[in-house]
Amino acid sequence: MKASSGRKTFAEMNLIPLIDVSLILVVVFMVLTPILVQSQLTVKLPPASSGTPAAAETTVNVQISRSGALLIDGQPVKWDKLERELTLRCPKSAQKTLLVQADRSVAVEKVVAVLDAAKRLGVGKLGIGVSPETVSPETAEPRP
Repeated sequence: MKASSGRKTFAEMNLIPLIDVSLILVVVFMVLTPILVQSQLTVKLPPASSGTPAAAETTVNVQISRSGALLIDGQPVKWDKLERELTLRCPKSAQKTLLVQADRSVAVEKVVAVLDAAKRLGVGKLGIGVSPETVSPETAEPRP
């Protein structure tokens, strides 16, 4: 005689923990991607002996990397969308300052293209980002 309790084994895979882990990974990658992109883009600014820092709340930063990549306030932008993005960030405001930070090996034509687009849109002030000039001990004048 066979003894059966009348119960059937019910084996099913629980997908909720798998979905939870997948969504957490998506959120982590969404947070880390802009940070990683910004850290990979380096712009070597030309040195200058004078310059004043611009106020952060009224400044729109445009960066042009050595490879020609264009970033507006840290967000990658294609060259054909430059004027549209500047229109969104600088809506006919004379209080806005556009600061162009181009790598020293970037062609002047690209910097002029950004400045020209900003001038057409009526940006109040235009500036070019520079790094502070460092004085080496060999070139420094002796003090009396």
